Amino acid sequence: MILIVGLGNPGEKYQETRHNVGFLILDSLLKKLTSVEKSVWEENTKLNSLIARVGEDLVLAKPLSFMNAAGEVVAKLVNFYKIPPFGLYLVHDDVDLPLGKIKISLDRGSAGHKGVESVIENLGTKNFVRVRVGVGKDRRIRTDRFVLLPFGLWEREKSRGVVKKAVEVVEVILQEGAERAANRYNQ
Repeated sequence: MILIVGLGNPGEKYQETRHNVGFLILDSLLKKLTSVEKSVWEENTKLNSLIARVGEDLVLAKPLSFMNAAGEVVAKLVNFYKIPPFGLYLVHDDVDLPLGKIKISLDRGSAGHKGVESVIENLGTKNFVRVRVGVGKDRRIRTDRFVLLPFGLWEREKSRGVVKKAVEVVEVILQEGAERAANRYNQ
């Protein structure tokens, strides 16, 4: 069983922000994997998540907690679905990467990302795959504020491209494994 969790913040207010890249990627991935235009996300109040099952062995989840508390939700999901650490894939924004850059990481620290920090703390391990999606950085704006901003007009086209590329990366991870995907995309 594989669990792919996209990190973001719930609510319409945050829908198109940089911090919600994980949610945007999972929405696109679900459409591509199921060839269904209408969303098949189901709210699971017990697991505090939107959940989508794809076949027998793949679960997609979007935690309905705020980013900084995502670890509690991810731990519930991992326990409920009995996911081993190597079966967890976390998709999230990364301000340390330029907009459009994607990196696959395994067994790494949070690098200051509060959502990832929460996941590591609640799972008691960093031994899981992370798909880090670059959202850029503006040094004039505090990071905690910057990630809650929507992409600028000039960035929107590129952000759509990065979502599409990230879906491709996740598909390669699922088909060929994280190491091969990292060799192909981590440049």
